[in-house]
Amino acid sequence: MKHGKKYVDGAKLVERAKLYEANEALDLACKTATAKFDETIECHVRLGVDSRHADQQVRGAVVLPNGTGREVKVLVFTKGDKVQAALDAGAEYAGAEEYMQKIMSEGWMDFDVVIASPDMMGVVGRLGKILGPRGLMPNPKAGTVTPDVAKAVKEAKAGKIEYRLDKTNIIHCPIGKASFGVEKLQENFDTLMGAIVKAKPAAAKGQYFRNVTITSTMGPGVKIDTTKFA
Repeated sequence: MKHGKKYVDGAKLVERAKLYEANEALDLACKTATAKFDETIECHVRLGVDSRHADQQVRGAVVLPNGTGREVKVLVFTKGDKVQAALDAGAEYAGAEEYMQKIMSEGWMDFDVVIASPDMMGVVGRLGKILGPRGLMPNPKAGTVTPDVAKAVKEAKAGKIEYRLDKTNIIHCPIGKASFGVEKLQENFDTLMGAIVKAKPAAAKGQYFRNVTITSTMGPGVKIDTTKFA
């Protein structure tokens, strides 16, 4: 694969075989984020579990103390008084069947987070084939199916992220922007890693953290020494 000059220059700063301390890795990720936009700093965590087994799933949500630096649009499926409560909490859209129809008939997807009150899961369930593949399906484990939709909206706006294993047993999460600087990124990183440690399945055997890589949107990956998280 051929890389551009900025990527190649950035890659020269990173020793590929070295395992860095988290603060060093974050500093390098910021230094190699040389694009003209504020690059997202991402964390990729490969775990020693098998996501094909139900008892080895790792999934949850955590509010990053410094947010993600990204504005998110929130859609809430609810009814009655909770519609106004969701809008007051900052949701861009709140309602019921009308939004389901809009998504199904118009292909409307102008939102980043979907929250639902439990009584609306019959409606939301019909959108599973659309929302599921995009990672937008509300889920009780992630706190996006909840009676307290207003609280869920505030958390989403404050920088709540969902983490879950993909089919290759890797978790991919944004932990902020390059402009945050190392200190704020470190706080977010530690919060995410702490959540993943707590979510370790009882059925997990052997080494839990196989490898952890930090990267900017356009930059090279920087590997982190995971021994302190083991």
